[in-house]
Amino acid sequence: MSANKINRRVRIKKSIRNKISGTSERPRLSVFRSNRFIYAQIIDDTTGVTLAAASSAKLDDAKANVETSGKVGKEIAEQAIAKGITQVVFDRSGYLYHGKVKSLAEGAREAGLKF
Repeated sequence: MSANKINRRVRIKKSIRNKISGTSERPRLSVFRSNRFIYAQIIDDTTGVTLAAASSAKLDDAKANVETSGKVGKEIAEQAIAKGITQVVFDRSGYLYHGKVKSLAEGAREAGLKF
């Protein structure tokens, strides 16, 4: 049993990363959530290259709330589609699929990404 929430999330994150991996045909959409911002990256794990990145820190209304998370999802999807990426593997990084993480995923789906 883990000692706190951070250790629990890291354990879940390792479990998820053992099961999924991004390829050049279908890269990984990784999410990181802090208290102030939310970040998203599209990563090709075979070469270890970040193909696209977006964060709420770069937006005008720099807050980490559900609405802003949806905007970050749309922005990352637009960047990916501009680079010819239409399908990704979603990596929630141990966070619950709820609230900000869910909003980011739905925003990316609305903008055209498939996962």
